[in-house]
Amino acid sequence: MIRLIGYFFGIGTVMALLGAAAVALYVVSISKDLPDYEVLAKYEPPVMTRIHSSDGQLMAEFARERRLYLPIQAVPDRVKAAFISAEDKNFYQHPGVDIGGLARAVMTNIQNWGSRRPVGASTITQQVAKNFLLSNDQTIGRKVKEAILSFRIEQAYSKDRILELYLNEIFFGLNSYGIAGAALTYFNKSVNELTVAEVAYLAALPKGPSNYHPFRQPERAVERRNWVIDRMAENGYVTMEEAKEAKAEPLGVTPRHTGNYLFASEYFAEEVRRQIIARYGENALYEGGLSVRTTLDPKMQVQARAALQQGLFKYDEARGYRGAYKTISTNGDWGIPLSEIKAFSDVPDWQLAVVLEVTPEQAIIGLQPERETSDKLVNERKKGTIDAADIKWAFRLLSNEKRTTAKTLENIFNVGDVIFVQKKEGSDTAFDLHQVPKIEGGAVAMDPHTGRVLAMVGGFSFAESEFNRATQAMRQPGSSFKPFVYSAALDNGYTPASVVLDGPISVDQGGSLGIWAPKNYGGKFAGPSTLRYGIEQSRNLMTVRLAQDMGMKLVAEYAERFGIYDKMLPVLAMALGSGETTVLRMVTGYSIIANGGRKITPSMIDRIQDRYGKTVFKHDERKCENCSAAEWKDQPEPELIDDRDQVLDPMTAYQITSMMEGVVQRGTATILKSLNRPIAGKTGTTNDEKDAWFIGFTPDLVFGVYLGYDTPVPMGKGFTGSGLAAPVFRDFAEAALQGQRSVDFRVPEGMTVIPIDRKTGMRASPDGPNVIMEAFKPGTGPADSYSVIGMDTFSEGSPVGVQSPNVNRALQGGGGGLF
Repeated sequence: MIRLIGYFFGIGTVMALLGAAAVALYVVSISKDLPDYEVLAKYEPPVMTRIHSSDGQLMAEFARERRLYLPIQAVPDRVKAAFISAEDKNFYQHPGVDIGGLARAVMTNIQNWGSRRPVGASTITQQVAKNFLLSNDQTIGRKVKEAILSFRIEQAYSKDRILELYLNEIFFGLNSYGIAGAALTYFNKSVNELTVAEVAYLAALPKGPSNYHPFRQPERAVERRNWVIDRMAENGYVTMEEAKEAKAEPLGVTPRHTGNYLFASEYFAEEVRRQIIARYGENALYEGGLSVRTTLDPKMQVQARAALQQGLFKYDEARGYRGAYKTISTNGDWGIPLSEIKAFSDVPDWQLAVVLEVTPEQAIIGLQPERETSDKLVNERKKGTIDAADIKWAFRLLSNEKRTTAKTLENIFNVGDVIFVQKKEGSDTAFDLHQVPKIEGGAVAMDPHTGRVLAMVGGFSFAESEFNRATQAMRQPGSSFKPFVYSAALDNGYTPASVVLDGPISVDQGGSLGIWAPKNYGGKFAGPSTLRYGIEQSRNLMTVRLAQDMGMKLVAEYAERFGIYDKMLPVLAMALGSGETTVLRMVTGYSIIANGGRKITPSMIDRIQDRYGKTVFKHDERKCENCSAAEWKDQPEPELIDDRDQVLDPMTAYQITSMMEGVVQRGTATILKSLNRPIAGKTGTTNDEKDAWFIGFTPDLVFGVYLGYDTPVPMGKGFTGSGLAAPVFRDFAEAALQGQRSVDFRVPEGMTVIPIDRKTGMRASPDGPNVIMEAFKPGTGPADSYSVIGMDTFSEGSPVGVQSPNVNRALQGGGGGLF
């Protein structure tokens, strides 16, 4: 018997040894193909890029995986406790694999064999090994590899480093990765602000985010969250009283919206996005974790947007009401089809509504139903009214460019019409009618000293159209280009008192092009007039003669210096702004004039930092040789060296600025005199009023705007830069400059001011009639004898009838700016 027992013992021992050897060989073979765990030391997960305004407010986030990397030192103990309790309560004790937990899992799986899905016993370390280095295959081989890697990882890295990797890598659902991203996505909070209940819910998600979805599976989500809270109490991380209070709380999930977070910044953020991709590529934007500080002034951005929108509304409503935005059936629950129509998310004051009933004096409307956090429609259906007396503009009906006049609301609305409305101030049920303007426009505000773009508006609504008309729309600037023609003249021997003939001119363009005969707006002529008068009243014929006199090659050279065009065709029509450029380029050109002629590079980005906080780009390239002194030794304060190119003589810049002040005081933009501060600028209107421009500036701020249809068509007689664009500048400047002291334009040293006759440009008595104080460069002044540029190209049979350059003719006709 003893011999038999010994026999079986020997066989068992041999079999055990053979089994151990087989296992050892299997483990050795498995180990040969294991990935290198040392890559964890250089772990750089995809991290989202965040865009901030100049004052630090978050504008937008861009990511394929919404993740923010959080060092373990910044993770609150409560967060660590929740995940350890939910996933691996012995995390700080085991060597990578929890033997006790593994044994319990094996026994459970044996008991549940064939009836339930096998349970796992993976530790946090094992999950790190699987998530970073292995696949999700449900095989024994993968589990063995996972265990081996876990032992090795535990030997190579500290527990805190392993937990840091885990918390920053795991997927939480709703496209959020890592604990910091999940806290923002689910609760719009930082991890430091999370409550026990919130932390427990986040800790419940890694097991299966879709299984515990806050809106599709709320009961299961609460159940799992409460289980985590119980484990936290069981492990001593929270008291029983705290656990009880936390379990009584609702989930409280308030998903954070994606896209833009700063009101009215959509066009700006999209332009920054394009610039970063162009500079660094898509991967850097969506995975690089860049921190981008832009130049955007949030307050000024809202002001610029409001001013442009008001200009669009003014024109569009003057044209008349075009009818319903869409139509739906009002039979049954009208809220459902109405909810399927998208409103403009970036125009929050507007609501969609459907007309339910119409009387001669009032329309009953149903408002688009709100949605719960879960995106489910609320049951309540709210209604309101539109009174005929509140929408007088809509009685002018416009259909297929034909105008008719409505007598009652019944002629305006039909039941089922979907319209945009805005709540009247002081009422919850009375509404005003709006319509989406067909006309569009773009606007840019810039710091002229640095080129920093402070505000940018690319159109009425980014939600309606992402096309940025401030940077992407190529438009003819019309007469707003004239200051660059006059700048070239003033920089090359002409003065503001130089006299040019304002009379008919015909230019033989050669070949089949025929004769070009430009005209002034209004068709009248002023005879011989000074350059100042020519720009103040936007005289086309004077500009053509001036450009002809000095040569279009010189004009083209200056236009390219200012950055208006990359390569300008040197033909006379270009002197009147017939080329195509953008608002941003025009504003940059005017900024060069405003800052005294220094070249600037427009920038929407102040600084870019990588994921580690290292600055990889900054816009300010000025040099400061003594800014990094180790200590203070009574040395003088360091100075920034401004080595930018001088595009224009500072004295020329002041002269053209002074002449453009005259545009506001006496010329085509007198509507701006009400601002009561030094403002220089120029209107612009293209042929047939297809575009209306105004670009103006104070000593420290430049703002430019154009309005026009995306496909250029005439806006109608009289809709000029003076009537459409200048009021937009006025509305913006009133808001942006409120509370700021008035500052005069800076006069360069050495300039002299001489009284001249505004018409002849000759020296005059300071107290004489029709006299203006004009600025001259050293060595220049009013002409000693009266001479007129362009008399040799004047036709004697013209309506002006000028017979001698010495005849001081009366002024005829107004301003304008068409070419």
